[in-house]
Amino acid sequence: MAWCEGVEETRILIAPDHGVKENVTGCFLSLRHPKSGNPTCFLYVNEMLEEIHWFKQSYSSWFLGDYVAEDGRLYSATPVDPVFIFLPIFEEARMKKGDDLGKFRQLDDIMFINGYPGYLHLLPLAEKFMQVVCEVKEVGSSRFFRLDDSKVLAWLYHKVCQLKRTLCTLDKNYAAREEKETLCDAVSILGEYLKDQPWLKLLCDHLKLNFAEATRKASDSERAPTSIENNFDSISQDKSGSRSGSGAKNTRNGKQAKKPKVETESRNIKDMFSKAAKRKR
Repeated sequence: MAWCEGVEETRILIAPDHGVKENVTGCFLSLRHPKSGNPTCFLYVNEMLEEIHWFKQSYSSWFLGDYVAEDGRLYSATPVDPVFIFLPIFEEARMKKGDDLGKFRQLDDIMFINGYPGYLHLLPLAEKFMQVVCEVKEVGSSRFFRLDDSKVLAWLYHKVCQLKRTLCTLDKNYAAREEKETLCDAVSILGEYLKDQPWLKLLCDHLKLNFAEATRKASDSERAPTSIENNFDSISQDKSGSRSGSGAKNTRNGKQAKKPKVETESRNIKDMFSKAAKRKR
């Protein structure tokens, strides 16, 4: 039985407990990354959107009871606020020019993206979450959405304040730092999911932060071990490269997280035991 639509083989996935029944399956969606615009793999299950990351050591596999899973990758699913994913889509859809506020559009029109049918699965999420950053008009039984700059900026500021409080609880060194430095770090984290123009620039101006420094930190974080853009084929293809499931084409290139330094740590542990044994002699 497939654990997710389009995937027949067993995989190891670390994900939040969704509290769903056994007969409920999720689906992998290829969506545009909000920062780079590149195809990125997401898991949609129980009305929750999660970004997929993975890493794999050479010649690895998993032993699951009496079964051997040839795919030795370790996948992880991280919940992501859907507003980040929808923001560039809604920005393009309003077709803003100059001082013009743009057009109101229906969700069906906004979420129809050529080459990315996965967005149509997320219509309920868009209707639920995008009201916080959009003006909404109702005409009869139809609803029309238009992104609102002031609402987006207020939402981003709220996210920065949340991150600032979280950073101070995670590391005591943040408590000793200046508030401006902590704000800059929080903005750089958000910058991993925001385009420089217009939102990151507007946020930096609102917080009176150096835009160049914030974008530089965001670029540094993109080179961190955990991948942002992922290879959708790595999940839905078997070892020989044939696709299981729907058979839809997908030729996206992804980034693999850096390999952990397990071998080095193992050698260090062996050296410690060797030195201890010599001292006993």
